[in-house]
Amino acid sequence: MPETPPEQPVVLLVEDDGLLLMEASDTLSDAGFTVLEAPHADKALKVLENRDDVGILMTDVDMPQGSMDGFALARLVADRWPSIPVLIVSGMGTPGPDDMPDGARFIPKPYEPTTLVRTLRAFARRAA
Repeated sequence: MPETPPEQPVVLLVEDDGLLLMEASDTLSDAGFTVLEAPHADKALKVLENRDDVGILMTDVDMPQGSMDGFALARLVADRWPSIPVLIVSGMGTPGPDDMPDGARFIPKPYEPTTLVRTLRAFARRAA
């Protein structure tokens, strides 16, 4: 019986801009990822607390709704769920030295879909 290829991990995508959320979700779905969507950090935390299959967190930084920005969410996830790699995206500039948790990656917006997919696949290989 042939072995099935390993599945791509579930990506929790946190983005407050509906169009960007849809575009990133479509890009990742087309690349074989299962995508869960959250419009802000509070919703993302509820997803993480209720599911044990999230393999990667991808979060925007500037999210006016919710109780925290993407940097705070990334640090919280790195602390509570250290096995989940974190990708941070933002069009607001480069993060400072204390903004991101250890091991997190940053991609500035606008990003190329191929860059996004390549980065998440590298995360998936690292986490496997």
